[in-house]
Amino acid sequence: MKKLTITMTAAALAAAAWASPPTYEYEGKWGSRGSGNGQFDDPGGVEVAPNGNVYVGDQYNHRVQYFTPTGSFLGKWGSFGTGDGQFNRAVGARAAPDGNIYVADYYNNRIQYFTSAGSFLGEFGSAGSGDGQFNHPHGGDFKADGTFYVGDQHNHRVQYFTSTGSFLGKWGSYGTGDGQFNNTLGVTLASNGNVYVVDNQNHRIQYFTPTGSFLGKWGTYGSGNGQFNRPLGIKADPNDNFFVGDNDNDRVQYFTSTGSFLGKWGKKGSDNGEFLSAKDVALTSTGARCYVTDGGNHRVQYFRLTNPAVEPESLGKVKALFK
Repeated sequence: MKKLTITMTAAALAAAAWASPPTYEYEGKWGSRGSGNGQFDDPGGVEVAPNGNVYVGDQYNHRVQYFTPTGSFLGKWGSFGTGDGQFNRAVGARAAPDGNIYVADYYNNRIQYFTSAGSFLGEFGSAGSGDGQFNHPHGGDFKADGTFYVGDQHNHRVQYFTSTGSFLGKWGSYGTGDGQFNNTLGVTLASNGNVYVVDNQNHRIQYFTPTGSFLGKWGTYGSGNGQFNRPLGIKADPNDNFFVGDNDNDRVQYFTSTGSFLGKWGKKGSDNGEFLSAKDVALTSTGARCYVTDGGNHRVQYFRLTNPAVEPESLGKVKALFK
């Protein structure tokens, strides 16, 4: 009987819905079209580093720029080319646990990594479909131990590496089945190490164990809640809520770790809180602020958490009984 009680309690905890999901409101923005400091040409990936600075992949200016949390320009690096520290479309920037910045160098089919101030440290990858090769690398994310997961877009797979680029494993192939992809873009990790992947042309999110065993999925094509039109970026907050840049729906949607819809914001346009292609998302370490690259408006917008999730009274009672 004791075992049955514990089982029922665990099920109740897993099924309980939050009484009030988190909500966000527009707070600020920066950027315009151009090549000057703080200007962009179709910004792609965005990341909040451990030091709180915001790094942006300035795709067609072939560089990375970084800013204070409210958008004051701090620095930049990169130019067009194939040399160390040069890029051919700087798609995204991701911060490793040690604060180094990893950049998906899209058409050069490699990952380059740098200090937080842009000093070149190393690179890995080449064009191809073999282990450690890429056909247009895109989003990525890190485990706490430095393992780096990369969305290998046109190889329709995820690859993962040590922090210095040694190949560790891969999964995925072209298709619509579980564990298959049609354009692998954004990647993020949950607190338990599970890997969440944007399956762009299949208009869905899939998630896996750290070694690629399929766990679940959500999303279909459309504009309703929980539907997508070519999603791009994904990031988890500290509570394992997952924020998705729903690119061609010009909005951000967010979900629980199993895909239950929590909320959304944005619509097509150029006013505050509107988007012309909502690409990547990034969150502060507390989840109190969310940054979104607004590609067609050549800017970054940021949003403030106004209402943290509220635990329902029924869930509190279940937890009390469990104690």
